[in-house]
Amino acid sequence: MSEDEGPRNSFEDAMRALADELRKSFDRASQTDADDLARAAGLDPDQVRDWIDNAGDWLRVQFANAGAAQRPAEPAHQPAPAGDDFMRGAGPDPLDVPTDDQGAALAALDSGRWTIEPGTTALSAHGDGPGPRDALGLVRELRVRDWIDADGHVTVVGRHALGRWLAARG
Repeated sequence: MSEDEGPRNSFEDAMRALADELRKSFDRASQTDADDLARAAGLDPDQVRDWIDNAGDWLRVQFANAGAAQRPAEPAHQPAPAGDDFMRGAGPDPLDVPTDDQGAALAALDSGRWTIEPGTTALSAHGDGPGPRDALGLVRELRVRDWIDADGHVTVVGRHALGRWLAARG
């Protein structure tokens, strides 16, 4: 027996022992009325059966893959340094095509028909035409995408977004 077979055999032995313990647990559980247990726990017996079936399917796949040839280990994911924002790239993309509400708001802000009081999220409509339906949410969405600045003026990125929205409508 080579040195490589030792750890693999112990791993396979551990998997077999785990599978044997699971089988014994399932055997013990099958001797009781699962429907009564599920109802006593306040669960739907059919849903519990589905969970058990899914868990069994998952275990079968895991055990089938355990015997497959070992792939080279991939480098471990390095955690972000302390203080680094791990959600940094999770926000909306400034290159999104605006929704109809966002596009209409960008057009109204760009034309001056709507304004935002500097330092606030208060959106005011000037002149003719309807005002926004959800002013606070709309201002937040536009700011998050950097389509408007803190004073409510349409940014260069916002003008490009307005151009994408107009092109998509045309």
